[in-house]
Amino acid sequence: MNAMSTVTAIILAGFAAYIGAWYLNIGGIEGNFALLLFLATLVTGAYWLAERLYFLPRRRQAAAAVESAQAQRREELTRMGIKQVDGDVEDTKARLLMQPWWLDWTAGLFPVIAAVFVLRSFLFEPFKIPSGSMIPTLLVGDLILVNKFTYGVRLPVINKKITDGTPPQRGDVMVFRYPPKPSLDYIKRVVGVPGDEVAYINKRLTINGKPLETTAIPDFFDEDAVRYFKQFEEKLGDQPHRLLNDPDRPAFVPGVEDFPFKANCHYTIEGVTCKVPEGHYFMMGDNRDNSLDSRYWGFVPDANIVGKAVFVWMNFGNLKRIGPFH
Repeated sequence: MNAMSTVTAIILAGFAAYIGAWYLNIGGIEGNFALLLFLATLVTGAYWLAERLYFLPRRRQAAAAVESAQAQRREELTRMGIKQVDGDVEDTKARLLMQPWWLDWTAGLFPVIAAVFVLRSFLFEPFKIPSGSMIPTLLVGDLILVNKFTYGVRLPVINKKITDGTPPQRGDVMVFRYPPKPSLDYIKRVVGVPGDEVAYINKRLTINGKPLETTAIPDFFDEDAVRYFKQFEEKLGDQPHRLLNDPDRPAFVPGVEDFPFKANCHYTIEGVTCKVPEGHYFMMGDNRDNSLDSRYWGFVPDANIVGKAVFVWMNFGNLKRIGPFH
């Protein structure tokens, strides 16, 4: 048991060191929570099986041996005419059956870790909105739920699709792995699906040659920027959504990066026009002049899709934010 205690301490220390280096950004380590959760599930699951199949039966066997020995001792003393027997066998049995600390911190945690792993990998995953690129739809600090099965179930860590699901539609708010750096998750709105020609010219969105229906609505006050922005309602897909435009920002797209299928895009002083390749999507933020999106770094491949954002489950600074969104 001492060997198992040492091995477990080393394993737990390894997990703690990785999390600490990730949190403190030591050595440029980029954390992968999906991988960390997968490994934790495997390790605690192995301990849980070992507990059920080996360690617990051995502890029960030892407790049964103590109880049997005590029964024999009582029988012998009874034959000798001694009825009062010293010793508390129940306390000894309880100590023998008790899980050691290294099983408490592994096998004992497996059901909780496994439940979180299944929920996060195949059903819903929580995210926190870190930037203002999706204002006014999503605000900084919104805690959202992302549906992991609508677009097809994917294997955790490797993100390989195993069921087809429903393809992303124009207007969906989608979480995906940032193509230039897949370790980062981004959230934007699906503007173009495979085969679409997307044009954003003079701050007006056109899909396949048809300008989208846009209506001016009252200005939006950004509490962080402490200023008002021009706000519009745009019909993209089945549901209208709100967007912001900054009249002080130019229409052209500065600082465009090299990206796959860049030849599908044509940039001018008025904006950009792109033909979306098969298996890819064109993404834009609702805060149109303050969003680093497909205009700058290109298309999102299907393999990078994480899920569909569907619900704000908490915003500690504004409880009125809780609810679904479009």
